[in-house]
Amino acid sequence: MEIVLGYPRLRSEFGRQPLLSDRPASLILDLPPDPSLAPCFLLKNPRDQGLQAARDMSEHQVNTERFESDSCGINHVEGGWPKDVNPQEMEQTIRFRKKVEKDESYVNSLLQLGGVMEHCIRQNNAVDLYQEYFEDEDEVEQNQDPHSAKTINVFRDPNEVKRSVSSLSWQPDGGQKLAAAYCCLTYQRTRDLDLHSYIWDIENPNRPDLSLKASSPLVCLEYNPKDPHTLRVTGPSGHVPGPRKGFWDSRRGSLPVDVSSVDQSHRDPVYKALWLQTKTGTDLFSTSTDGQVLWWDVRRLSEPTDRLVLDPGRGGDLDRALGGVSLEFEPTMPTKFLVGTEQGGVLSCNRKAKTSSEKLVCCYEGHLGPVYALQRNPFFPKNFLSVGDWTARVWTEDIRESSILWTRYQTSYLTDGCWSPVRPSVFFTVNMDGMLDVWDILFKQNDPTLSLKVCDEALYSLRIQDNGRLLACGSEGGGTSLLELSSGLRTNQSNDKNLLAAMLERETKRERVLETRQREVRLKEKSRSEEEGGGSV
Repeated sequence: MEIVLGYPRLRSEFGRQPLLSDRPASLILDLPPDPSLAPCFLLKNPRDQGLQAARDMSEHQVNTERFESDSCGINHVEGGWPKDVNPQEMEQTIRFRKKVEKDESYVNSLLQLGGVMEHCIRQNNAVDLYQEYFEDEDEVEQNQDPHSAKTINVFRDPNEVKRSVSSLSWQPDGGQKLAAAYCCLTYQRTRDLDLHSYIWDIENPNRPDLSLKASSPLVCLEYNPKDPHTLRVTGPSGHVPGPRKGFWDSRRGSLPVDVSSVDQSHRDPVYKALWLQTKTGTDLFSTSTDGQVLWWDVRRLSEPTDRLVLDPGRGGDLDRALGGVSLEFEPTMPTKFLVGTEQGGVLSCNRKAKTSSEKLVCCYEGHLGPVYALQRNPFFPKNFLSVGDWTARVWTEDIRESSILWTRYQTSYLTDGCWSPVRPSVFFTVNMDGMLDVWDILFKQNDPTLSLKVCDEALYSLRIQDNGRLLACGSEGGGTSLLELSSGLRTNQSNDKNLLAAMLERETKRERVLETRQREVRLKEKSRSEEEGGGSV
């Protein structure tokens, strides 16, 4: 039986019944505008404003904890045999192999795995993730990409007590290894400090390729340009350790092959030493703050082969000698060399002069502090770069009164600098604020072309690779940052050399005119003072 519930309601409570019909549009109300009400309204320009519904985000760069990896070999021994098979019995192993090879599941598994493996091999051969497809398009890249540099590796001092990186040197055979000297010269503090310096492989920042064990901390080191396995190393005690064909031989291990005599060495720290371009490749010379320049033959380190006292009075008095901090030697000028002093001057010397007084040719004075870096331009040897106090200066041998180009005074002390080996107008400087400045004097002279914050510590050393691609900077905290320069900084332009030659010639003529004018003014003042003195008498 169906149950039905009734709910009665009046028709009037449902509302009016809708009746729909088609009819044309009709105007119900027309309100014309009232001009008298126009002053009561203000015209506002529309404004579009975007709203971000997502949460605001910020981007930061952090250095994660270094993960040390190691490559090692594994000796694989045959195994995985069943318990009832003795792998030492040849007959049992052969019988078991034949049994497995006849199994259908084994054949099917090989067919399936073979297809997957072949696909992966073909994919790896077809696509190279690290291939640079446009590395030969140098001109296009230079026009589109501005000057830049990026850090690709950092080599840190593995010791707990961090030491400053006082010197860097690239291996001459391809530049795949970088030698770094670690030392702390603060008040000659050597206690509780590790005495090791290291040679790094640029592909492995986790562990040094070789440790150099010395009896004292090392201040300066330099690879022999004729032998990529030998190095010249100097320490703060004044000793110059070295092997028979150089000071250190990496093929013989971590210990030095030979050490110079204490009585015949420098009395102060040796801040710079350079190899000489000789037939034997065993000659070098060094300078120190004791005011001497010593020449050595590493085959006989009992005493130096020659000695020069940096006495500006040319009397050979060691008490009045200027302390040497930097050296520069150009193979195309075998008899000339430059010495940067603690007092801010650059001494030009001639080794083949007859007397000691004639060996000191002249002095270029322009810095207010020690000259930490000296280097001749690789393309124009008559012009050289000096770095000291807060400026970097470009000199010419023909003018001694003043440099022909110089940077404006920086806010931080400059500690090192060098020329680019591929671009004649580019040089690099580092300072105490951890900044690397790249200068292109053809582009602008007052400001650097590129300023890069390498680290938060002071940078003490700088060295560029021979091909100009990689640049190494050593810091106060024992870190060596390896930077890769953009193609615009490591590729020589077609007209750079001619433009720089014209600029250097123009600046040299300008300085000569100024020098002549100053000489005339001094002569006039001198003659006027003599006339006034004679009249008063």
